Amino acid sequence: MARQSGATTEQLRHDIDQGRTGDKVRFPDPAAAPLGTDEEAAGTPIDPQVIAQTRERELRMARPTDAQRSAEGRVSDVLWWFAMIAVLSLGRGWRGGSSRLGTRR
Repeated sequence: MARQSGATTEQLRHDIDQGRTGDKVRFPDPAAAPLGTDEEAAGTPIDPQVIAQTRERELRMARPTDAQRSAEGRVSDVLWWFAMIAVLSLGRGWRGGSSRLGTRR
């Protein structure tokens, strides 16, 4: 189910930097030792199939992006304000109605 059989750590890092995995905002990470550098320096590169599986899993399990979270936040803010206005309107209506019942002019 891997996207590419010859996947590289650079592709995984690019997915992360683009915000596709939901780990961070879309911005390049100025890493001192980029993903996969240690393995390459040790002469034991990561198997491309393992990297491909990791990319698939990361993309599949991605959390909502900042844009999605802000859109959800805007919807919940609107709903919250609507509920507050409804509660205040109902409360005002009940008070106004009960005060009129007790007085006759």
